[in-house]
Amino acid sequence: MLNNFTTAGIYFLQIAGELVALFIGITFLVGLLQEYVPQDKIQRFLTRAPKGIGNIIGAGFGSLTPFCSCSTIPILVGLLNTGVPFGICMSFLLASPLLNPVIFVLLLALLGWKITILYAIFTFAASVISGLILEKLGFAQYVKSVTVVGGNTNDPSTVSIKGDSFWERHKPRIKRAGGFAWTLFKHIAVYLIIGAAIGSVIYGFIPEEWIVNIAGPDNLFAIPIAAVIGVPLYIRAETIIPISAVLLEKGMAVGTVVALIIGGAGMSIPEISLIAAIFKKKLVGVFIATIFAVAVLTGFLANALTM
Repeated sequence: MLNNFTTAGIYFLQIAGELVALFIGITFLVGLLQEYVPQDKIQRFLTRAPKGIGNIIGAGFGSLTPFCSCSTIPILVGLLNTGVPFGICMSFLLASPLLNPVIFVLLLALLGWKITILYAIFTFAASVISGLILEKLGFAQYVKSVTVVGGNTNDPSTVSIKGDSFWERHKPRIKRAGGFAWTLFKHIAVYLIIGAAIGSVIYGFIPEEWIVNIAGPDNLFAIPIAAVIGVPLYIRAETIIPISAVLLEKGMAVGTVVALIIGGAGMSIPEISLIAAIFKKKLVGVFIATIFAVAVLTGFLANALTM
């Protein structure tokens, strides 16, 4: 028993340290990107983008938008209100929780490049294709009339930057990016610690045989079940991904882990609650079904390509 506690404690310190460094680093880089590529310019471009290309750009925009439904939904409403086509908005909405930079980097660090590339390709393609299909089927009629009051009026591109040297011209943006990273880290630190703690307990105390029997590659029902279980289990990416890394190491099939992450990130309770405020019930149901289908399909494809 003492050995189990020691193993769990060492794992906790290791994984928590890695997650802190990765999170602060990647959010700082995203903050810099947002300083130099303002959201309003992307919105204006998306209103004129042709179908297909616009969906790809919309999914890419969603992939770079931090980092939770509280920021995704207001941006989505802004896109809809500025005339961005419905299908492009849906590609943005689907990609945003599934493939933001934090998820991508944590997946890369904890699960390896093969799983990360599979995850990125499948979720990005699903976001683009689903947006095109939903618009083609006429689901735009199920969007409620919603308006965002207020909003961010401090567009970095409008801030006057004086000085001749490189540092004088870029220092304000670098400082804002650093402040963005630190503020966001303080907001999610507790979730990161929870995820690392739960993962360390699983690592130290749960037998591998138990995980393999329930969610190993031989259990065909493990993937759809994981897609559903991910919903109540998901708090934030910083919580679920370290847990998933341990489950994978303990013998859970790759596809089951991927389905767990997609199902949880895409159908989390806060996400669906906010979506229900702007979508009618039929579109909410279709959105949930789309995420579930993406989770299950990606899970089975991941298993097939990694076995």
